[in-house]
Amino acid sequence: MPRLIHLNGPPGIGKSTLAQLYVNDHVGVLNLDIDQLRGLIGGWRDRFEETGEIVRPIALSMAGTHLRAGRDIVMPQFLGRLSEIERFEAVAHDNGAEFCEIVLMDTKERSVDRFARRGEDDDLPWHQQVKEIVARSGGPSLLAGMHDQLTEVLRMRRAAIVVPSVAGAVEQTYKALTAALNAER
Repeated sequence: MPRLIHLNGPPGIGKSTLAQLYVNDHVGVLNLDIDQLRGLIGGWRDRFEETGEIVRPIALSMAGTHLRAGRDIVMPQFLGRLSEIERFEAVAHDNGAEFCEIVLMDTKERSVDRFARRGEDDDLPWHQQVKEIVARSGGPSLLAGMHDQLTEVLRMRRAAIVVPSVAGAVEQTYKALTAALNAER
């Protein structure tokens, strides 16, 4: 049975990095990185939230197509609203797939700090642009609120598996992620 693996977690926690490692190790798995889709929509920098509303239905359609073909998906995406998680869960179930929910977590303080350091080791323009958008929208207080929002979602999503994400310990976190996914099978 194919599965949609949702990697949730605060911004900057390592979701995209771990998703890429996972697809590198698993032939045929789609890395459904919604933030990368957002960058394909004109005006996304100025209308960040609006383009999120545009790309979510595209992502849902892509997920359904890939799952119907019997292939797995890993989706690295912060989703802090229960209704958004349930939309992706429904697509998985509607297409004969399992929905596996992994939440990468660190403390609120370390999560905010990790976001601030995000992109220091790479030259991806995406990271700097998102940091600017977050700064305009409230900066550290926005990020702390997102962490609180996700913590509340976790209270309602009992089946979600929390994987501790340690800054700088990508290999360790990836091993914990794959162990959690293997235990689910």
